[in-house]
Amino acid sequence: MILHQALPGEFELTIGAYRALERLLADGKVRAIGVSNFMPGHLSRLMEATSVVPAVNQIEVHPYFRQSELLSVDAEHGIVSQAWSPIGGITFYRDGGSHGSTLQDTTITGIAAAHGKTPAQVMLRWHLQQGVQAIPKSVTPSRIAENFDVFDFELGVDELAAIDALDTGVRGGPEPEQITRENFGLRIPEA
Repeated sequence: MILHQALPGEFELTIGAYRALERLLADGKVRAIGVSNFMPGHLSRLMEATSVVPAVNQIEVHPYFRQSELLSVDAEHGIVSQAWSPIGGITFYRDGGSHGSTLQDTTITGIAAAHGKTPAQVMLRWHLQQGVQAIPKSVTPSRIAENFDVFDFELGVDELAAIDALDTGVRGGPEPEQITRENFGLRIPEA
């Protein structure tokens, strides 16, 4: 079970919510707990105030938004980095897709052609070779099968570096530091 988002301006609420997850873990109600969209500062504050290191941090990671520093912080603490937009789908909707589609990026399509794979397969392999879990979204059976077919090839060092170089530093999703209850909060009725 994961805590979806830090609430930076009211971090005591974030800590309270995570402590509730810790209780669920201690009571055997869940097998692991983690976070999503937590930046290095959020992780530091959380780990100072709680006792269970998150098992996972689900974050926006794709070729156009690498988040190298956050990946390092996660690894340093033994937190699994899990990409929730591994092929850059989030970039397709922001600003009308001003960066273009990762699926049509010439660097990625060239690497895909060299391996006889699709651009999506190349991006998923890129994640795997860097130790990042990827959660691709699809409801199409053929695409789901395609997403699993990434274990019969490897990307070379130069190919990995070429994909890393595509990083624009521009986030497709909301900026984690700007999350507030006023902007993103949903009222949850009492159970």
